[in-house]
Amino acid sequence: MAHETLVELFKNRPSLAAEMLVEVLGIPLPPYTGARLTSIDLTQIQPAEYRADLVVVLIDGDAPVWVLIVEVQLGVDPRKRFTWPEYTMGARAAHRCQVGLLVVAPDPDIAAWCAAPIETGIPGFVLRPPVLGREAVPIVTDPADAARRPELAVLSALAHGGTEHGAKIAAAVLPAIRELDEERARFYGDLVLDSLNEASRRALEAMMKGYEYQSDFAKKYFAQGRDQGRDQGRQEGRREGERAILLRQLRARFGELPDAAVARIEEAETAVLEQCAERVLSAKTLAEVLDEPS
Repeated sequence: MAHETLVELFKNRPSLAAEMLVEVLGIPLPPYTGARLTSIDLTQIQPAEYRADLVVVLIDGDAPVWVLIVEVQLGVDPRKRFTWPEYTMGARAAHRCQVGLLVVAPDPDIAAWCAAPIETGIPGFVLRPPVLGREAVPIVTDPADAARRPELAVLSALAHGGTEHGAKIAAAVLPAIRELDEERARFYGDLVLDSLNEASRRALEAMMKGYEYQSDFAKKYFAQGRDQGRDQGRQEGRREGERAILLRQLRARFGELPDAAVARIEEAETAVLEQCAERVLSAKTLAEVLDEPS
């Protein structure tokens, strides 16, 4: 889901990749009036298929002026050192215009690997992939900026939601996305709130109580979050009680328990605890209770 989420953000705002190249990475682009998605199929005459995560065409009027390939990279994949040059040249040939590449790599180590120059063997043709890492993603805390580019604001939350900026980013994003269609608003709302750590969640809830623009949408999500938290707390409390009772029963039947048996009980979910509790009265050995082969 992490990979598909990032692809979806760039898909929902086709110009976002170009904006990141210019505003964050300082790569100049030709003047353009719009951006549209195009086929991700970059297959050439060769039998192999090459499909990028996303391909965006920047247009001036109706004419393509730049084709931009977006790749989300969450791990080291040596094959990319060969396919990325193929992507760029295939897209250049297909659209008859200049081509660019943007690699989105949240992990710093992966970003460093992605940014390494790719020697193609052709004199002068060295591909240096521009990489958008987590730290480079802008911190969006202005509600007006969030409303103007909600996908960038959500990307900001994904990158920085667990930091001290998380609450301010979320406070800007949640009211902004209420103007979107219901499906996209729910999707973005889930992403933003899921990106926050517990401290940011508490700070955000305190901040939004005092904001005049607090939306019903955001209130609903916070209510759901509190309810889910209480339900999860109750469920975990019941499991802890079941574990404690089962351990007492086992010690009464079999004496002091091995550390491995205690660890297994402490990690067990409700269904396993219930099965063990059913066997504890009739079992002759501890292994029979834990359903271990003798």
